[in-house]
Amino acid sequence: MPFQPTLESLNARPVPEWYEDAKFGIFIHWGMFAIPAFATKGGSIGETFRDNYDTAVARTPYTEWYWNAIKVPESESAKHHAEVWNGRPYQDFREPFLEGLKQWRPDEWADTFAAAGARYVVLVTKHHDGYCLWPSAVKNRHEPDWACPRDIVGELAEAVRGKGMRFGVYYSGGIDWTFNREPLRTLADFMGSTPGGDYPAYADAQTRELIERYKPSVLWNDISWPGNLKNELRLFADYYNEVTDGVVNDRWLPMTRQRWLMRFRIMRRYVDGKLKAALQKQSRAESKGIIPELPPHCDFRTPEYAAFDNIQAKKWEATRGMSHSFGFNRGDTDADYESVESLVHSFIGTVAKNGNLLLNVGPRADDAQIPEPQMARLRGFGGWLQANGAAIYGTRPWTRAEGKATDGSRICFTAKGKTLYAHVLDPLRSGELVIEGDDLPNATQAIHVASGATVACARTEGGLRLTLPDTLGAAPAHAFALTP
Repeated sequence: MPFQPTLESLNARPVPEWYEDAKFGIFIHWGMFAIPAFATKGGSIGETFRDNYDTAVARTPYTEWYWNAIKVPESESAKHHAEVWNGRPYQDFREPFLEGLKQWRPDEWADTFAAAGARYVVLVTKHHDGYCLWPSAVKNRHEPDWACPRDIVGELAEAVRGKGMRFGVYYSGGIDWTFNREPLRTLADFMGSTPGGDYPAYADAQTRELIERYKPSVLWNDISWPGNLKNELRLFADYYNEVTDGVVNDRWLPMTRQRWLMRFRIMRRYVDGKLKAALQKQSRAESKGIIPELPPHCDFRTPEYAAFDNIQAKKWEATRGMSHSFGFNRGDTDADYESVESLVHSFIGTVAKNGNLLLNVGPRADDAQIPEPQMARLRGFGGWLQANGAAIYGTRPWTRAEGKATDGSRICFTAKGKTLYAHVLDPLRSGELVIEGDDLPNATQAIHVASGATVACARTEGGLRLTLPDTLGAAPAHAFALTP
């Protein structure tokens, strides 16, 4: 029976098994913003909002926000733009992007993502600057020639699917700076910036074009939706009826009267006062990222540079870059990127709590290449997943996500059928490991997933003792399969 544009029909639909099983996807932020490739460096996105609220949106570490940042005279980006680019219009970056695009080889990207262990790939098809990475038939009357003549979306979709991965599309539905060119400084400015007028119809038409032309397995909207709830539910029903195993994320808050009122400066200043006071009370640990508000319908949630503390009943997807930016930042050095070990640890913790990881790559625009520091992380991550994928892919949360060993080692748990996987996040310190917990299975032996080595184990008072051979070596994390 076709899905109907009602919450009753849409919310009864289960999350497709492929998405539950996939665990790891690649996000791609690539566009003309990667020509200047500049943003203020410092803390995370959450810390930026806490510590520099009055100009936070112009000081974001995200290079993909460059066009907005250079409109704010006091921002570092505006100063950089004047000094390095002589204040040229942002639109001038289009031609260098198209020139660099000549070197793009989508099959090479697909090979890289498959080797990293990704099961799906989500491409930013239109970010906040409004530039489309496909030759859209839906014309932007506010910015002529604002769609790429080369079909980046179609070529990458074909390459990714050719390697056995799913393909998804990101679309910035809530912001388009070609429709609303007012500079944004604060969170309230950001919240009130969704364009009205002819934009809701434009966004709806482009999203439908993406669905009909590319049949994406993931429909990943950003910020919010410019149309009303009725319009949105009709779009979801049409999408599910077209792509029967597709999924939509959570960044679809429809236009409401409350959101509409944020277009008025007096309302934004009132909200700014409340938000600034609340953010400044946060600790460093509390201000690392963003967790979007839950909309009336979605298949999964998308905390950004953040994670949930416990197992979630609702499927979720942690999204982050390898550094503080999604788009490529020329100023990033190897030290600015997360280590493979750190990425693996956060990934395991995410999977243990019913999440997937959507890890971003930010290619250069002048030669269409993925920078080597990012490639190194993908190789290391993929090497670990190749050895330990049995403890990740197709698993589900256990009764608890985390635990510890008697020596203090951190443990995360995943499960598949009758098998419990214990992931040890710290170096193996001695000839034995005692995992705490009366709820652990009564196993007499365990399998070290990466090597296939059999490990003797026995129940102890309050836990399970694993007798470790000396041959297991070093790794970002060790997974052990425990079967009763």
